[in-house]
Amino acid sequence: MFALEGLKYVGLNHYLVLSGILFTIGMLAVLLRRNLIVILMGVELMLNAVNLSFVAFSHFSANINGQLMVFFVMTVAAAEAGVGLALAVTLFKTFREVNIRLFEQLKG
Repeated sequence: MFALEGLKYVGLNHYLVLSGILFTIGMLAVLLRRNLIVILMGVELMLNAVNLSFVAFSHFSANINGQLMVFFVMTVAAAEAGVGLALAVTLFKTFREVNIRLFEQLKG
């Protein structure tokens, strides 16, 4: 149907650049935002960027170890999301707001 003459091969560099962009967006969300939910989404985005790198390296080196590592990272991400959301619910019940500066008041 369509001529795919201009289609280039997607190499490892493309995946690593995409992973770097996703990691940077996640890092900026963690560093610049004050909302706990946005910070948790940023951490999840960073973990998914690392997963993309693991899978890309695993695919291009013909080794399964990177793909196995992704399962462990996904497990850590699920535990982090559960604990983070529990903290967010507790903060919301206590202060009627989910803002990261409220963690400073939990010391006393």
